[in-house]
Amino acid sequence: MQKVPLTISVATVSILSLFPTIAQAEASVRPNVIIILADDLGWADLGCYGSKYHKTPNLDRLAAQGMRFTDAYAACPVCSPTRASIMTGKYPARLNLTDWLPGRPDRPDQKLLRPIINQQLPASETTIAAELRKAGYATGHVGKWHLGGKGSLPQDRGFDVNIGGDAAGSPRSYFAPYKNKQGVFIPKLENAPDGEYLTDRLTTESIQLIESKRDKPFFLYLAHYTVHIPLKAKAELVKKYKRGRPGEQGNPIYAAMIESLDEGVGRILKKLDELKLTERTLIVFTSDNGGLCVTEGPNTPATINAPLREGKGYLYEGGIREPLIVKWPNVIRPGSTSDVPVCSIDLFPTILDACGVKGASGTGETPVKTLDRRDAGPTKGASGTGETPVKTLDRRDAGLTSVVDGVSLVPLLKGGELKRDALYWHYPHYSNQGGKPGAAVRAGDYKLIEFYENGRQELYDVRKDRGELRNLIADKPMTAKKLSAKLTAWRKEVGAKMMKPNPDFVPNPQKKDGTVTLPARTAEVHGIQLRYEPLPHKNTLGFWTRADDWVSWNFTLTKPGLFDVSVLQGCGKGQGGSEVAVSLDGHELTFTVEDTGHFQNFKARTIGRIELSKPGRHALTVKAKKKAAGAVMDLRTVTLKPVNGRN
Repeated sequence: MQKVPLTISVATVSILSLFPTIAQAEASVRPNVIIILADDLGWADLGCYGSKYHKTPNLDRLAAQGMRFTDAYAACPVCSPTRASIMTGKYPARLNLTDWLPGRPDRPDQKLLRPIINQQLPASETTIAAELRKAGYATGHVGKWHLGGKGSLPQDRGFDVNIGGDAAGSPRSYFAPYKNKQGVFIPKLENAPDGEYLTDRLTTESIQLIESKRDKPFFLYLAHYTVHIPLKAKAELVKKYKRGRPGEQGNPIYAAMIESLDEGVGRILKKLDELKLTERTLIVFTSDNGGLCVTEGPNTPATINAPLREGKGYLYEGGIREPLIVKWPNVIRPGSTSDVPVCSIDLFPTILDACGVKGASGTGETPVKTLDRRDAGPTKGASGTGETPVKTLDRRDAGLTSVVDGVSLVPLLKGGELKRDALYWHYPHYSNQGGKPGAAVRAGDYKLIEFYENGRQELYDVRKDRGELRNLIADKPMTAKKLSAKLTAWRKEVGAKMMKPNPDFVPNPQKKDGTVTLPARTAEVHGIQLRYEPLPHKNTLGFWTRADDWVSWNFTLTKPGLFDVSVLQGCGKGQGGSEVAVSLDGHELTFTVEDTGHFQNFKARTIGRIELSKPGRHALTVKAKKKAAGAVMDLRTVTLKPVNGRN
């Protein structure tokens, strides 16, 4: 047998002895990761997204140093489901966590009952924190959790440190002492000087974690409570802002809250510079759902999401489209912008990909495979057609036992392209903000919304019409049909839980004094363009530009009798003259719409009397018999008032 020369063996040993050093060097260049998540921050609330009212110089600078996404989405129009999607890379429907926790209880005024949902992030799920910790990262959670209580807190789900996270969704106050809505101290924030501001404190805690973990790769998840209600801000900042006009951004308290948020981002960026960590730190900034644009507590509405439609609690763009800024030095071209549709489900695979983590889990799951340029063909995000299906990750892919719905955005961040067949939403709940239960799908340029109460569908080209002003459901029936089929198949694939009829449904009950009030928000819309507009300065049935569109109400009568019927109508200058019929129990009352000078300038008008002889459920319809000009009218309320002595 030929002997191996000793010199070769020594050389081999020398080379092998280098391997730990090489491995350590590779680990040392893995990026630190910071996710900064705002709560209820709207797409249009930052200067770099077009706001002229809010002051956000540090976030604007972050966007100038990284990539700003114009078509980024939250996985749900309310908070907890989106947070679950960030943690797991999965759609909320797959997690059966589709509403804020614990969720709004069912009520008699709901036509449908909500499904039973998980009240915490399931223990079987592997979080991004757990994956990174197994890969040697220090992991820290600061701020809002809202994904379960004892046994399902951040420290139970992969975080080494939890400061401020519990089951609650909002603080009692933003000024110390810090307690949640139940009056319990927020964890690790029990000791705080009176008057300290929560946003500032969470930033300070985050900076201290960065300092303590700077010698190894770290993952910091800073989930701010701000700008969620109750709206409270530092008085000296509030004074800087003047109140705006209705329908525009102009809430001084909200603006001051955003300024404190922005100041905190600036402090973190400065600390990274001081510690010479900037060049190897990946930063993600985003929000969990759209801005609150309706009245929900003191000092609201918080914001206006224009040019997007509606806001938090709605499946329209204002409820789910989010600011998303990603900074990754030496990888992302500074000042770049992407209009490719992306979603909060993508953060999990993106960050694991960026950190070189293949995703071994502690629950028997095999490595998570993320999509890159070799897995997917290109899409510019604006084609609308011709996209091939995205490769869903399941147990057939490399023996996986878990599904990841998101895709890695690393190729996109590096200036490449990304393929995606569609993005989906499933919200089988009535939101506190007035949103109705439904689902949505965006594929290419087109977005289909389906409402669960009656199956009504709306189709929009959100590339050309991001305000969702023109419903294309009648113009593009084949597109709607294809998207509807996609949505149905997706719900089946993820096991989406559906709603059931409410046997105790009591629509618009008669008041004790015998009055029946039918507000715009409880109407059922029929047709294409007519819609309910929930913004407080509107609160109306508007966009009545088609004579064939109409509206109906169900109501519940306990005391029959004779009623005066009145309408609260508005009409723009020169738009009056339309003939309208109000029908009920075989009776028809007609009236001519009056010009009130503005569609939101409402006038109460009694249009006639109707005799209702039977108790129980009744249906009232309002239809245009003739449209005189561009629009029929705006309609805020129909009221049936009992005639004295006849009820």
